[in-house]
Amino acid sequence: MRQNPSFAMTDIAELRRVVEQNPWATLVAQGDDGMVASHYPVLLDPERDDLTIVGHVGMPDDQVLHLGERELLVIFQGPHGYISPSWYGDVRAVPTWNYTAVHLSGIPEIVDTTANLRILDDLVTHFERALPQPRMMWELPNTEEFVRALESGTVGFRLTPTTVSAKRKLSQNKPDRIVENVIAELDGNGEYAQPELAAEMRRARQARLAHRR
Repeated sequence: MRQNPSFAMTDIAELRRVVEQNPWATLVAQGDDGMVASHYPVLLDPERDDLTIVGHVGMPDDQVLHLGERELLVIFQGPHGYISPSWYGDVRAVPTWNYTAVHLSGIPEIVDTTANLRILDDLVTHFERALPQPRMMWELPNTEEFVRALESGTVGFRLTPTTVSAKRKLSQNKPDRIVENVIAELDGNGEYAQPELAAEMRRARQARLAHRR
């Protein structure tokens, strides 16, 4: 991902927030016949406070990705959306796309059965806890035999990235009045409204203002 100092994200807490809020990740690796990609939910390792992540893939994706043997790039995509030049007012401008993305790469560690079961349990708990009547992995009518049979068809991994690249392109290079206009449009009810992106822009703007003080 091409970097621009104006858009670089380096704060670990902010990177962890983006990863935590956007767990549906793209996993990319060099396959035998070219680049390959898979898509899976990935979480921060609950036992670490850095950017270590945990997840699983279904067989035979572990072989397709050469999991544990080759470098794995894991991409987390935050809120994003189209930005019209008409939102800038009477100035020369072209369309653009605002977005937040975090890239983590390294050679993942393949975990054992016990750790993989814990990862699968954490994934289920993470997503089910938002529901009014959560259904946990080990809860009946699921049985231990059923859960372990499912686990045997997956490969769990832990990745502590050796390379981190993160970008928050949210109109930081524009005057405050333009940023405010863009946020208002994204918060509106137009064709390209995107409230989550507006919230990200507010967050970036507040951080920039705090840095000026």
